[in-house]
Amino acid sequence: MNKPFSQACENNKAAILAVLSEFFADVQHVLEIGSGTGQHSVHFAAQLTHLQWCCSDRAINHAGILQWHQEANLANLQPPLTLDLQYDWPVKTVDAIFSANTLHIVSWPLVVQFFYGVAKHLAAQGKLCIYGPFKYQGQFTSDSNLAFDQFLKQQDRASGIRDIEAVTELAKQAGLELIDDIAMPANNQLLLFKRQ
Repeated sequence: MNKPFSQACENNKAAILAVLSEFFADVQHVLEIGSGTGQHSVHFAAQLTHLQWCCSDRAINHAGILQWHQEANLANLQPPLTLDLQYDWPVKTVDAIFSANTLHIVSWPLVVQFFYGVAKHLAAQGKLCIYGPFKYQGQFTSDSNLAFDQFLKQQDRASGIRDIEAVTELAKQAGLELIDDIAMPANNQLLLFKRQ
């Protein structure tokens, strides 16, 4: 059985790693929300050997994640947890949380639930890193993001590229401060937050 594959993960993993290498330098445990294929986890865990990387996703994606993990055979990769944003998270406290390309896929109520989970489970001084496309003052950063947003809404009306102001307000309510907003390839952003 062929492993699941995301070209987007292959395209952005090096750029994200360059930031995480510094941002997660003092982190021991990372919980990834919405691990998808599992490609990011393998790439980051192989390079950031000082930390334990724990994937999470709905159960339907676990088999694919495990294929990547078994092939990589890395001691600092944890088996994927079953995590659905509608329900309580299966963790207690984590040092850091990473999520890529999730907030525009899930519905807005689940984005709210995402930050509720962050508020509940991220440690004091913990770090949150979110990758994906965003709008600024209601405006798309590129024509391609506008087209992508239209595509998302055709698939699911509840999906769509989120307003950065709304996302950072949820983060603020969860006790997080936006440390940096880094422009990434293909009109994406990497948002770095720290809990106070």
